Amino acid sequence: MKVRIQSIHFDADKKLLAFIQRKADKLDQFFDQVISAQVYLRLEKAEDELNKIAEIKVALPGCQLFVKEQCKTFEEATDLAMESLRRQVDRYKSKLRNRVSQHKYELSMAYAVA
Repeated sequence: MKVRIQSIHFDADKKLLAFIQRKADKLDQFFDQVISAQVYLRLEKAEDELNKIAEIKVALPGCQLFVKEQCKTFEEATDLAMESLRRQVDRYKSKLRNRVSQHKYELSMAYAVA
């Protein structure tokens, strides 16, 4: 899977980029048809500690998933975002399976009538 990481308002170090790449590669374990992922890391000018934002956009065949998390660290935000994406991918897979099984059922009924 192709992962594009973009840091906004700062320069990300190599350890952070490698961490995000490892987390994004784990999505392939749940669904092997992931096309690409775009990760946007932003520093927000805020008074509190929760000023690190990770936005992740994942392209699937016929669908696009999006998650945005705001935490104290980019690693924590990425972890939460990837967990949320994993749940979204599971939901997408179950909907896809239901559509395929429904289609197979309709085809079998059409042949049974004929």
